[in-house]
Amino acid sequence: MGSSSQQVVVNRRPRPGRGPRALRQWVDDLTAPREGVEPIRSGTLTKVVGIWAVGRAVNFLLIWLFFEISRLADLGFGPHGIHVRHFLTFLTGWDADHYLSIAEVGYPVRLPIEGGVVQENDWAFLPVLPFIERTVHDLTGVDAGVVGVFVSVAASLGATLALFLLLREVTTPSAAWWGMVLFTFAPLSFVFVLAYAESLFLFLTFTALLLTLRRKYLWVLPIGVLAAYTRPGILALALALGIVFVVRWLRRSADPFPWRERISLAATGLAIAVAGLSWTWIADLVTGEPQAYLRTEMAWWVPLVGEGAFVPLTPWFRFFGTYLGVFGILFVLAVMAAFAWWMFSRPVRRLGLVVVAFAASYGLYLFGVFLPQQSTFRLMMPLSPLLGDERFSATRNRRQWLLLGSLALQVVAVFLLWTIGYP
Repeated sequence: MGSSSQQVVVNRRPRPGRGPRALRQWVDDLTAPREGVEPIRSGTLTKVVGIWAVGRAVNFLLIWLFFEISRLADLGFGPHGIHVRHFLTFLTGWDADHYLSIAEVGYPVRLPIEGGVVQENDWAFLPVLPFIERTVHDLTGVDAGVVGVFVSVAASLGATLALFLLLREVTTPSAAWWGMVLFTFAPLSFVFVLAYAESLFLFLTFTALLLTLRRKYLWVLPIGVLAAYTRPGILALALALGIVFVVRWLRRSADPFPWRERISLAATGLAIAVAGLSWTWIADLVTGEPQAYLRTEMAWWVPLVGEGAFVPLTPWFRFFGTYLGVFGILFVLAVMAAFAWWMFSRPVRRLGLVVVAFAASYGLYLFGVFLPQQSTFRLMMPLSPLLGDERFSATRNRRQWLLLGSLALQVVAVFLLWTIGYP
């Protein structure tokens, strides 16, 4: 598929004014049908697969290069200075090591507690990837680490295709193509060749969004429930489905909302919300400790901000306030304002209700419950549908600089967030 030869006809409306009319215009922009979406040309998806393959080759090459540098220079891996002698071990550190531990021995029935404080443990990691690793290993004898890497790489192909198909329905062919390209070569894309659960979660999430866009709500239910036990974050999808329900209900006179769709959308959203919350109940039940999952997640906070109770919507203020004082608080407010401006900007509104509802919900989720740290960049990857913003691909120079910048930052990320740190 050519990156700029195809065009999609999108409803264009006058720039909204202020007040209630502006709000109605904003909702209209989000729910406007996309007219004239051209069929995907023969061979386009093959090209997408080719781009994906090049991206994964770049990932493997960079990680292998830094592995060899570490091995030959006898450098320690990560902040703890662990010496790694095998490439597979290099691909299965940090979170991957936790998944492999779960695959081998399961979850601890007792939380490690020192001085009344829960220590880092495997309950922070959800069971789908370890289950696959253990099952395939038991059936084939293949090393569970190899299985984890294979699942990650294969799922990244699914995520790439699902993202492209999603963007293809909400933006121009050129913007969809370049959104996929930037996703493929993103600075944190090296995670796609590690034995991490990110690829699988992204594949499930993007597929769920695509099905939501096509109003196949019941099809979303099993995918969303599976994603709920793959990585944290699926509550954002449940909230997004709730937003879609409310908007479709309010606009039912202009856009029919039959009872079958109402029931299936509501049931799917509620089921995914319950699944997203259920891991906290499971952890409590198995360990016998109240708030076992929450206290486990906060174990990673202690070295950064010390002990303290969890208060929703405060982690970012807590972190930046600890290190920068009042300037940190102002920085967080500026980030919030910038994100809100991006969500309300006209090019993002053109991505439609489903994408904007999910992006806003996921942004709220990150802000509401996660402490910003190295892993924040990785946790932002579900926001990738926003790469369909036409401004990213508006000019040839911009596309080239963004692609080159992504590759350069990937080199930095592999070094700082993997070789000597953690993502």
